[in-house]
Amino acid sequence: MPEIGTVLLAAGLGSRFGPEPKLLARLDGRPLVRHAAEAALGARPRPVIAVLGAHADRVRAALAGLDLTLTVNPDFRAGLATSLRAGLAALPRSCDAAVVVLGDMPQVEAAHIDRLAEAFAAAGREPAAVIPVRDRRRGNPVLLNLHRLGADIAGLSGDHGAGPLLRDRVDVLEISGDAATGLDIDTPAALAALRGGPA
Repeated sequence: MPEIGTVLLAAGLGSRFGPEPKLLARLDGRPLVRHAAEAALGARPRPVIAVLGAHADRVRAALAGLDLTLTVNPDFRAGLATSLRAGLAALPRSCDAAVVVLGDMPQVEAAHIDRLAEAFAAAGREPAAVIPVRDRRRGNPVLLNLHRLGADIAGLSGDHGAGPLLRDRVDVLEISGDAATGLDIDTPAALAALRGGPA
């Protein structure tokens, strides 16, 4: 079995959400970031590295008591790529791959993460990435093959993840996604819709 870890990205400013930290907005009584962390911890890949940045102390408090390895990205204002690199750097060097989980996707469950890992293992560790797809749109979380992508990820910059690296590759394995893998919460209205009430 390949060795697979998880990186939970929880460092962003969430500026489109407004003045309050997006990842601390509550859904079903828990902060959004805690939903994502609990899903990651419910899946098999270990360890789970949580990357903090904006509002680090408050996000740390929201994750209290969970079996996470926390790392702080001091360069979080430079964009998501810096947080991805920080999270991957915190994984054991023995990891073959990493599942990257976004802190603002509260409907992602452990089963979504395990399906990525299982597809990677079944494919003989060959894909550069495993990505859920629904209605021809790629979603999250994604699994990244660190042996194939490590050098390219090290050169990433800006406010995006590995998507640009994967866009034209022929060695990406796409698996079936669902509504959860396409839903991230960027605005109060999106959160209100998920709660089933007005914004």
